[in-house]
Amino acid sequence: MPATQETLPPVGHALAGSAGAMFALTVVYPLDIIKTRIQVQTKADAENGEHYSSVFDGMKKILAKEGLSGLYAGLGSSLIGTASTNFTYFYCYSLIRESYNKRYNPRGGTLSTALELILGAAAGALTTLITTPVSVITTRQQTLPANERQGVMKTCETILAEEGIQGLWRGIKPSLLLCVNPAITYGSFEKIKQLVVDVLKLPLSPGVNFLVGALSKTLATVITYPYIMAKVRLQWTPSKEKRMKTLAYKGSLDVLSRVLKTEGIFGLYKGMSTQITKAVLSQALLLMLKDIFTNYTLLLFVLIKSSQKLKRA
Repeated sequence: MPATQETLPPVGHALAGSAGAMFALTVVYPLDIIKTRIQVQTKADAENGEHYSSVFDGMKKILAKEGLSGLYAGLGSSLIGTASTNFTYFYCYSLIRESYNKRYNPRGGTLSTALELILGAAAGALTTLITTPVSVITTRQQTLPANERQGVMKTCETILAEEGIQGLWRGIKPSLLLCVNPAITYGSFEKIKQLVVDVLKLPLSPGVNFLVGALSKTLATVITYPYIMAKVRLQWTPSKEKRMKTLAYKGSLDVLSRVLKTEGIFGLYKGMSTQITKAVLSQALLLMLKDIFTNYTLLLFVLIKSSQKLKRA
């Protein structure tokens, strides 16, 4: 596998990562939409019977009120966001890492954990600046009532009309802070994978990659969860019925302080079990499938190069 990865250019890693991410998202999407709604629900929602007490409770209520399509509300924009986010991240990460190795690590020595985190954070920051608008649109589609939900372009137009261009970058500050999440995830993944190969002497089968990915993503999610919740609340907007009764959040610290005041310390971690389940499954699937998609992507690149050579001949 190492030889395969070395022969694949950064754009190849990006394509492989995006393909795996889109497949993983489609599998776990109902968890994603329930997780998002739990993160933005308030005590008033409990009084109105719109409160989700668990994943199964949320699934049951969505199916009863919106049907099967309710579990996949916003899937289109979410797939666009996932593809663009993962393509950009894998491309930037591979390019930055490859450039660093060529310039400062020509012998291919093992990078330190701190350096892995720095490279990951740099790639994550670039990705966040580019893809935050898609995240905002997806959050709106997932949380608005079915009768207020719009398509991707219409949602974008509504945000621009009501909030201006800055509305598409709501939650950008906590999003940039959360760049440490993929940095921890991928940095941990590389180190745990190295431990598995060098110390435990286990082959990197899809199953082992799944377990390593699950462990690394769980670690990152637990550390950063309060800011994950704050970002979602900043990007969320109440329904028209509740808008006049809801005071808009001023920033991530405002979200955290108000949640802490009204719901206590546990409010900062509301929906974390669903977040971890969803994040672990999707990230583990992504990392497991990326190696599989890498092989197919490499094959595609070889076929393209072969066809180009034949044309020249």
